Amino acid sequence: MATIGMRERMIVKDVMTSPVFTVSENTTVNDVAQLMDKHNLGCIIVTDKYEKPLGIITERDLVSRVLAKNSQPSKMTATEVMTSPLITIEPDETLSEAARRMNRLNIRRLGVIYKGNLVGIVSSKDILAVTPELIEIIQEKAKIEGASVEEVPEQTPLAGNCDQCGRWSDSLKEVEGNFLCEECRAELGATY
Repeated sequence: MATIGMRERMIVKDVMTSPVFTVSENTTVNDVAQLMDKHNLGCIIVTDKYEKPLGIITERDLVSRVLAKNSQPSKMTATEVMTSPLITIEPDETLSEAARRMNRLNIRRLGVIYKGNLVGIVSSKDILAVTPELIEIIQEKAKIEGASVEEVPEQTPLAGNCDQCGRWSDSLKEVEGNFLCEECRAELGATY
């Protein structure tokens, strides 16, 4: 039974960062880096003249495409350094779907698009920041529904990254102090 005003799942718009810092496609990489430094940003979105997102510049992009190649950032534009296209998600998608997409595509940030407009950005760090609260909510929900936390089975599957292989799994189980996916448990011969 759903309570009025309460959703069953956390969604992207609950944790996304908004508004998003953007630069135009012709901005010099030097200006991009200074803006990122000034505002303590890990990334910045590159937009066209209509303010539609074209791509993203991350700290890693600056290192691998500028510093590692000994390029002159004052002579390069944002489009030369950005990763394109910007991978996006809708604000009403679940955090689970956002985490799965990031893991599947091996990225850490998703642009949040609503009705064709960039409205925010969600990062793996944003999702990790709410994980402790989500665990507390699950425990409280179990209490409300009449089950004490002790009655919840110890081996209830969890979602997250496997401690052994690092891949995302919706069925992690604890084995000797590590949370392992089905494949890694099978490799160990564990019957968990």
